[in-house]
Amino acid sequence: MATMEESFPRGGTRKTHKSEKAFQQSVEQDNLFDISTEEETTKRKKSHKEPAKIKKLKIEKRESSKSVKEKFEILSIESLCEGMRILGCVKEVNELELVISLPNGLQGFVQVTEICDAYTKKLNEGVAQEEPLKDLVFLPELFSPGMLVRCVVSSLGITERGKKSVKLSLNPKKVNKVLSAEALKPGMLLTGTVSSLEDHGYLVDIGVGGTRAFLPLQKAQEYIRQKNKGATLKVGQYLNCIIEEVKGNGGVVSLSIGPSEVSTAIATEEQNWTLNNLLPGLVVKAQVQKVAPLGLTLNFLSFFTGLVDFMQLDPKKAGTYFSNQAVKACILCVHPQTRVVRLSLRPVFLQPGRPLTRLSCQHLGAVLDDIPVQGFFSKAGAMFKLKDGSLAYAWLSHLSDSKNVFNPEAFKPGNTHKCRIIDYSPMDELALLSLRTSVIEAQYLRYHDIKPGALVKGTVLTIKPYGILVKVGEQIRGLVPPMHLADILMKNPEKKYHIGDEVTCRVLLCDPEAKKLMMTLKKTLVESKLPAITCYSDAKPGLQTHGFIIRVKDYGCIVKFYNDVQGLVPKHELSAEYVLDPEKVFYTGQVVKVVVLSCEPSKGRMLLSFKLLSDPKKEHVGHSQKKRKAVNVGQLVDVKVLEKTEGGLEVAVLPQNIPAFLPTAHLSDHVANGPLLYHWLQAGDTLHRVLCLSQSERHVLLCRKPALVSTVEGGQNPKNFSEIQPGMLLIGFVKSIKDYGVFVQFPSGLSGLAPKAIMSDKFVTSTRDHFVEGQTVVAKVTNVDEEKQRMLLSLRLSDCTLGDLATTSLLLLSQCLEERQGVRSLMSSQDSVLIQTLAEMTPGMVLDLEVQEVLEDGSVVFSEGPVPGLVLRASRYHRAGQEVKSGQKKKVVILNVDMLKLEVHVSLCHKLVNRKAKKLKKGCEYQAIVQHLEESFAIASLVKTGHLAAFSLTSHLNDTFRFDSEKLQVGQGVSLTLKTTEPGVTGLLLAVEGPAAKRTVRQTRKDSETVDEDEEVDPAIVVGTIKKHTLSTGDMVTGTVKSIKPTHVVVTLEDGIIGCIHASNILDDVPVGTSPTAMLKVGKTVTARVIGGRDMKTFKFLPISHPRFVRTIPELSVRPSELKTGSHTALNTHSVSPLDKIKEYQAGQTVTCFLKKYNVIKKWLEVEIAPDIRGRIPMLLTSLSFKVLKHPDKKFRIGQALKATVVGPDSSKAFLCLSLIGPHKLEEGEVAMGRVVKVTPNKGLTVSFPFGKMGNVNIFHVSDSYSEAPLEDFTPQKIVRCYVLSADDYELTLSLRSSRTNPETKSKIADPEVNSIQDIQEGQLLRGYVTSVQPRGVLLGLGPSVVGLAQYSHVSQYNPSKKTFYNRYLPEGKLLTAKVLSVNQQKNLVELSFLPSDTGKPDVFAASLGCPLLKRKAGQIAAEERDHKGEAEKEQKKEKRKEKSNQKVQEEVQRPSQEKKESQTPPVEKQAKRPRPGSGSRQERMNKKQKTAAPAEEDDSGVEVYYREGDEETEETSVLPRGKQAQPAEVPRLQLSSGFVWDVGLDSLTPALPPRGESSDSEEDDKPQHSTQKKSKKEKELEKQKAEKELSRIEEALMDPRRQPESADDFDRLVLSSPNSSILWLQYMAFHLQATEIEKARAVAERALKTISFREEQEKLNVWVALLNLENMYGSQESLTKVFERAVQYNEPLKVFLQLADIYTKSEKFQEAGELYNRMLKRFRQEKAVWIKYGAFLLRRGQAGASHRVMQRALECLPSKDHVDVIAKFAQLEFQLGDAERAKAIFENTLSTYPKRTDVWSVYIDMTIKHGSQKEVRDIFERVIHLSLAPKRMKFFFKRYLDYEKQHGTEKDVQAVKAKALEYVEAKSSVLED
Repeated sequence: MATMEESFPRGGTRKTHKSEKAFQQSVEQDNLFDISTEEETTKRKKSHKEPAKIKKLKIEKRESSKSVKEKFEILSIESLCEGMRILGCVKEVNELELVISLPNGLQGFVQVTEICDAYTKKLNEGVAQEEPLKDLVFLPELFSPGMLVRCVVSSLGITERGKKSVKLSLNPKKVNKVLSAEALKPGMLLTGTVSSLEDHGYLVDIGVGGTRAFLPLQKAQEYIRQKNKGATLKVGQYLNCIIEEVKGNGGVVSLSIGPSEVSTAIATEEQNWTLNNLLPGLVVKAQVQKVAPLGLTLNFLSFFTGLVDFMQLDPKKAGTYFSNQAVKACILCVHPQTRVVRLSLRPVFLQPGRPLTRLSCQHLGAVLDDIPVQGFFSKAGAMFKLKDGSLAYAWLSHLSDSKNVFNPEAFKPGNTHKCRIIDYSPMDELALLSLRTSVIEAQYLRYHDIKPGALVKGTVLTIKPYGILVKVGEQIRGLVPPMHLADILMKNPEKKYHIGDEVTCRVLLCDPEAKKLMMTLKKTLVESKLPAITCYSDAKPGLQTHGFIIRVKDYGCIVKFYNDVQGLVPKHELSAEYVLDPEKVFYTGQVVKVVVLSCEPSKGRMLLSFKLLSDPKKEHVGHSQKKRKAVNVGQLVDVKVLEKTEGGLEVAVLPQNIPAFLPTAHLSDHVANGPLLYHWLQAGDTLHRVLCLSQSERHVLLCRKPALVSTVEGGQNPKNFSEIQPGMLLIGFVKSIKDYGVFVQFPSGLSGLAPKAIMSDKFVTSTRDHFVEGQTVVAKVTNVDEEKQRMLLSLRLSDCTLGDLATTSLLLLSQCLEERQGVRSLMSSQDSVLIQTLAEMTPGMVLDLEVQEVLEDGSVVFSEGPVPGLVLRASRYHRAGQEVKSGQKKKVVILNVDMLKLEVHVSLCHKLVNRKAKKLKKGCEYQAIVQHLEESFAIASLVKTGHLAAFSLTSHLNDTFRFDSEKLQVGQGVSLTLKTTEPGVTGLLLAVEGPAAKRTVRQTRKDSETVDEDEEVDPAIVVGTIKKHTLSTGDMVTGTVKSIKPTHVVVTLEDGIIGCIHASNILDDVPVGTSPTAMLKVGKTVTARVIGGRDMKTFKFLPISHPRFVRTIPELSVRPSELKTGSHTALNTHSVSPLDKIKEYQAGQTVTCFLKKYNVIKKWLEVEIAPDIRGRIPMLLTSLSFKVLKHPDKKFRIGQALKATVVGPDSSKAFLCLSLIGPHKLEEGEVAMGRVVKVTPNKGLTVSFPFGKMGNVNIFHVSDSYSEAPLEDFTPQKIVRCYVLSADDYELTLSLRSSRTNPETKSKIADPEVNSIQDIQEGQLLRGYVTSVQPRGVLLGLGPSVVGLAQYSHVSQYNPSKKTFYNRYLPEGKLLTAKVLSVNQQKNLVELSFLPSDTGKPDVFAASLGCPLLKRKAGQIAAEERDHKGEAEKEQKKEKRKEKSNQKVQEEVQRPSQEKKESQTPPVEKQAKRPRPGSGSRQERMNKKQKTAAPAEEDDSGVEVYYREGDEETEETSVLPRGKQAQPAEVPRLQLSSGFVWDVGLDSLTPALPPRGESSDSEEDDKPQHSTQKKSKKEKELEKQKAEKELSRIEEALMDPRRQPESADDFDRLVLSSPNSSILWLQYMAFHLQATEIEKARAVAERALKTISFREEQEKLNVWVALLNLENMYGSQESLTKVFERAVQYNEPLKVFLQLADIYTKSEKFQEAGELYNRMLKRFRQEKAVWIKYGAFLLRRGQAGASHRVMQRALECLPSKDHVDVIAKFAQLEFQLGDAERAKAIFENTLSTYPKRTDVWSVYIDMTIKHGSQKEVRDIFERVIHLSLAPKRMKFFFKRYLDYEKQHGTEKDVQAVKAKALEYVEAKSSVLED
């Protein structure tokens, strides 16, 4: 009934009114603004006096006018409540929240975690991964402004600023919480979010419990196409869905989101909506019930009444509504408590799924005057009517500056006010106003209004470490970061600024979306009058402005402006002076004035300068004043040289003697002639026609470049930028060279930049390669910027051609020679005879000279003759191959005079000396050979006549760069066109060179040789190979190092030829390990001797006689010994094949080689011994160290010199095989590295060596200490270090024992080598490997060819009934320790015992196997007595018996060797010759014979060994295969009474104990001797027996298991026998600690860790714990930490942590323990053991509170499955260590949640029995036995109860329990029967 009452309230709306009224009063008692009540009272007073109105008032009373008025009160924040469902519109979408516009101008916020559960989960996953998931979509992609959403109010709060805020949720689980699965009906319109994407559609979260909602793909297609731009739906996407189909009583629903279906969806009565579950956003058909001034009441869905306030009426129909009118309405909200439903009639809400289109108001921020009030609402606000007729609304809080001054009277309809539009409400389509003075007068209303660079005023709100918060407007706050509080950095801003201060700031950055405002208070920036840069396009070159430095780097400063615009001030622009370290000069935050150099807005890049350009006007005035006094720029003057300074000449301008400066570079257009003129000009010399370039305060700058002088004279010199046009050609000079281009200055002082890209037609690597400062150039203007006074130039030849190249070339040449002639005239005026003589010498003069000497490089020096100091020389080329001796007279021709070095270059060439007098024709082409090269011109001789002609090397002023391949070389052929036919004063004909294509390669006389058969050719060598050369073997050459490779150096020789120096030809003695090529540096000049030439096609060294030698790459040597005069070697080039060269090297010879590369695939080092000899070093021959073999690249560097030994030639290729570890002979006693190729179980290893040699390692030679699995660590391809035991033709016998391979380490040998029976002594303890189980006993291999037998009676003290025991527990290869009982060397027999009494080891069969003990027969006991007591008579009798049996056995044993000699043998015996199958059959035969022959031998426990010395090969081949042995591997012993023999050779063994020094005399006993001998040595025997007795006693004492070790040796013995026993090791440590030998104890621990097998984890951990204990007690914190870190590395970390925590706790280091537990909780937070341990630790320390907190943390961190266990454990701890009452509470709490956890009940019972009273225990038992548990569990508890009562209770109590049990059983059975 109650629910019906709510769904269908009686009496229409009356109940609603009362409840709403009651509710509203309860919400707000403050009636300060409530006008309606006042109005009502006045009306009531007047009612008596005005009868005319009585009727009307009665009607009003009846309608309860007060409630009507209240009923139409619009929504305010106060009228909202938590859980209220409301329709909203998305207004703003931020990264982490949505701003939602609600009806009646309200606003709320939805946080990102309130979208839906699936989306929140994805966000959490992204946070956990610390990066967003790929398929995670952010809010701006899921929501767009204007979307209508159904929200639920999740909370109402108050912000920090005291404003009320509404938190909303869109989560379907909250919005649709009111719906149940049963309530779902087809056609319902719900909202949901996509929770996952499936194969055929989407799972949608509609938030209804127990319902799965599915959206098929086809139902989503239309929406995806129309609304989602074709994209698939994303998780979290908000949808309006219609229920298509409901299955399973609402368990599964099918949805549709088709836009057309959704927009027409209407809620109907069939859908059974109730006031409980009515949702906002539903469209309903309704009827107007009543029209009121402030709205309507509607009737909808037959039974419900709702309100429409005036804001939600359809504006077009307002005033036309009438009663009973049918309308469509949209539900806006439903109040959960009062059930008031508010609706809207606005058309925009009547089509669900359609977004709102109008989201903002165009006049936002506008201030409006005289706006009339339309209506006032006491609790909400006021309505106004704007000028355009639209309505606007102001919240109550915005109607006045404060509550105190608020006057409701002022807001009667019609009153006008001044207000400002501050916002827009999309839900009401209303502008929102504010009447507050502060808002109306505010400079800025929103963040959008604030622009970067603007000045704003504000108030200081707070001062924080991160800066000052300033309030700029009503809703606007800005931050001033610490850097921006002042021009300098402030340490204490609170001293200057105080809260409430008015400040003026400048906006640095404003981001309206993020509501972020950054400002500065730097005085310079705030007061700056310069234009502010707020975007890159503002930054025009030349603009000056203020900025601040944000970073100082070594390459310059980064300066920031406004709006995150920043630029770089490069290092060279920081100051007029060079700044070495900018970080010392500038600081971050510094305010600077900068000028913009350039800006690229598209790339966001800007270049700035601190060098501010001075004002051009002032500059101009200054100049003009100077000009009057001094020389004009551009004027031609005469000057007199005053003195020479470093960079040029100090001169005086005539006639006024004005001081000026003429730089060296400005003396000539030719770069080379400047220094020449500078050298020969003297003080007092006059220079004519010198140009004035510029004037400054200090001095006048002059220039004497003819090209510039003629430009100024010809008037082709623009004076300012306005005269310059793109395309003009101008002549100037290089002012400065930068990496990005060249600055060129013109005579008028203007300058421009030639960027790198248009500097040359050739590729520019470095700008400095192409031009030099001061060089004259021709430039073409490409771009002029008059404003910025800048121009761009091109220096490309293609752009700057001045005319015909030949004409220019000739002009440059004649100018250059003319200047040189001028220098000659300067020289001739000198007093020195030498200089005057040089001035008279001209090229082409023929002289008779005497040879003074021939230098090493082949050049000739002539004697000075009559002029002292005169140097005349002919280069090796100009010697022209003539034999020249000292004192010889020769005719020479002068080629050139070097006027700086004062040398004369001459040539002995006959053609030049004896010129032919042929007539030459001008303009004709002649072939010529280059004889001499200068910087700007070359001298060549005409082939026909021998005349010398000069030709310019450049055809243009800009043409100064040549690639190496373009450079001319002496001896090269050129084609010249003569321009003069008679040599003038210069002595040279003038010519112009023809096209470069006509050049020919240098001629040569002799032929050549090779580099070597190299796979990879150095590209540096290939360059320039086209050129021929005239070099011959033995020639000396000089060149420049071009590049350095690991094994050779590439050199460019004088005339451009490429040569090669091999690493072996650099030093005479190469220190091993150095890299000779590294001694030469690129660019260094070297003198070398040619030792051969390598052909570029075949890479072979050619003999000099070979016609192609001229085309070879010269092979050079710079060895000091080679460079000595006359002593030089040549490469052997006459061998037919490289193999012949290699044959010259002998095996064992030592050579120096150079590492070329490491071949990883082939595993060898490739080396070069000489240029033509290569070698290989197999990796195994590089070192005996495993470390080096593992990482050869770390040991060997490319290019390194190595000393290697020749092993032999590799026949397949022309390579030498080398070794770095001495000769690789593999002879006996050698140590070598090999590679395992095969592992044979229980036998050994096969190892391969370089060059195909193979060897075998026996299992006994794998290690000095045998182990259970000796071959486990060996795998094919593993590298091993081997010792050669013996070397046969085919196979080597090897040992891997470290005592052999590393004898110097002297490591302890746990198991000595047993190579023959002589190595065994009686009584010795040895270890070996089981070979097989035979009928007589167990065979144990003791060495590669030594096998011992343990008879069954000596194998174990147990006697297994089945033979298979032996096979199972003694498999082949099992490691056993045995005692040698006797050794018979003559018959090669060794008898062994495995008994614990003999070996001190556990029995070979564990007691747990339950075998019967061996019953000893009298004979066996006697045998033991012989062993231990040695009674003489028995001994003698035994010896006789033994002798007989042994003879028989021995005959059998020796038979195989005799068979080889006998020709006729019985068939069975012949079979024995076949090694494998025969042995088994022979064995049987032997056994039969023994049984008959030796019945009396039962007491003989001897073990015989059949040993063939020096016959290992046959031994190995005669081993029985496993399957064919008498029994496979491990057979339990049989008691045999007969003798024993075998002939199985075994080669597998395990370590044995070293001999303990027993006397070997006892061996004599067991040797069978003839009775005659015995009698003769009777006394001797008695003595021996005594000695044996003594030994036996000592031995017995040693072997007694109860004996306590007394010395380190005793312990060593024990740990050798049981290496894996941690107890022994710990006792050993304790033994040392008692003697306070801490270091020794540490050493024992370290030994233990190395020795204990890695499988024995617990044993190892025990030792680690002992070591931690030791360090804790005796070591430092540092040593303890180191051990702990190692222990964590090698064991399970958790175990080690827990152990250390226990150690700390026991040693009362509680602080350290606490810290360690905290570390553990971080690292092992998922391990419950850690939490429990820590809880126990805290409880023991009495910190119960901390322990409780730990339990809470544990439950948060651990998975829920562990919670019960943890709680139970903590409760146990509380019982034991803490508060029993709390423990009980914990148990009770747990069991109330998990009543069926019998384990917890059990623990609770145990704890209560221990700590509680009997009553408490019985109470718990009573509760347990009444639980409904499984019978099996109940039985357990009844049994426990019974046991408890038997122990603590009376008989009566026991009977009572039994009765209860019976009762339970009967009850159960009756239930079953039913």
